[in-house]
Amino acid sequence: MNSLILTGGRVVDPANKFDSVADVLIIDGKISAVGKNLSAPAGVETFDAKGKIVSPGLIDLHVHLREPGQTAKENIATGTAAAARGGFTSIVCMPNTSPAIDNAGTVALIHERAKDEGVVNVFVTGAITKGIAGEELAPIGGLKKAGIVAITDDGHCVQNNDLMRRACEYAKMFGLPIFDHCQDYSLVTDGVMHEGYWSLMLGLRGWPSAGEEMIVARNILLAELTGANIQCQHLSAAGSVALIREAKKRGVSISGEACPHHFTLTDAAVAGSEKFWAQDGKSLFTSRIKHHASSALPAWPAYDTNFKMNPPLRSAKDREAILEGLADGTIEILCSDHAPHCDYEKEVEFDYAPFGITGLETELALSLMQLVHTKRISLADMIAKFTVNPARLLNLNKGTLSIGADADVTVFDPEQEWVFTREDSASKSKNNPFFGWQLKGKAVATIVGGKVVWSEKSELVAA
Repeated sequence: MNSLILTGGRVVDPANKFDSVADVLIIDGKISAVGKNLSAPAGVETFDAKGKIVSPGLIDLHVHLREPGQTAKENIATGTAAAARGGFTSIVCMPNTSPAIDNAGTVALIHERAKDEGVVNVFVTGAITKGIAGEELAPIGGLKKAGIVAITDDGHCVQNNDLMRRACEYAKMFGLPIFDHCQDYSLVTDGVMHEGYWSLMLGLRGWPSAGEEMIVARNILLAELTGANIQCQHLSAAGSVALIREAKKRGVSISGEACPHHFTLTDAAVAGSEKFWAQDGKSLFTSRIKHHASSALPAWPAYDTNFKMNPPLRSAKDREAILEGLADGTIEILCSDHAPHCDYEKEVEFDYAPFGITGLETELALSLMQLVHTKRISLADMIAKFTVNPARLLNLNKGTLSIGADADVTVFDPEQEWVFTREDSASKSKNNPFFGWQLKGKAVATIVGGKVVWSEKSELVAA
């Protein structure tokens, strides 16, 4: 079935500035009508959404599916299943696979696999440079023709400024945004966590905020010079937010994204839960969510590698700056940077563990808890950062419940409390720091092209 009517939910569609209790009628995989007391044709099933939020299908524009070549960590089937459980109807996969997605043939492979094995929409990014080596431009025109939606060397950062300038010029020519992983190698060197008090106390090599801010400043200059649309990925530093805020006021085509782990946690988490709560507990969940006291959350040891990510968790000041950037519109997009790794890769000393965590299944809850339940931003604004904003950046016909649009819909309960466990996860990898945490807000159904691809429990009623 790809015809359905969702009844009685609060429909929030920022693209159309619509927020009201209403029904949503889907016919043949397209949005047919949105309004009150709609009647459905015979044979169309009913989904009771009363008491739930009905939104355009959520989009995550920063996901690592690890296919081809790294399928021990994740593959298209498991990655899209995790996305569906998290409420995401569309995801954008990164090209740092093995081999890298730097040619039309590999793009075609991903599209074919996604069509055969994926349960949500999969959009593909292409590499900026061949092999993501930062030395020679990939065939950007050919990649565009093959169907990519952006270019990025995510996981790496082009260090040659002239090469990056040429990439910007080609991206502008082909109408592609550039996603940039902002990391100055000469400043970051071999750092493994944020450079500050806790790196000194724990004896771990520090990673200064300036290592991100330097490239953000570079990207602003190149966006201004070339007119290219540059998206700075997974912002973590206060200085980066300030730079982008000032540049956007001048009309520079620069933007940024934020991940829940960077606006939920701080570098104190690497020291273990006891130190984290002692030093920074109040910054995790504000007192306005009284039932999420620290005593309700699990303990974890110092040097837990599930708190190692790139860029690293930063100070409370940096975390607050990310939250302020989200609240004032400087940061327009939310995403996960879902980065699965095998257990054995993470079960080593902190220095040697790979960077990254999974996030598709927890980002909606964490965003609701940190942004909406704390009244930092409205529910509609949060939904916009998951729907119309990323769709607009990528020129996708998604992120809306407009009549005739693809019937990609997310139904979620912002008040539902639940505990995330390893058994809950559909991802092949389990490198997530939020296992055992009491969360508030959960997707209850994910609808792609009018078809329910995941539902917490069946709310369907036969016509």
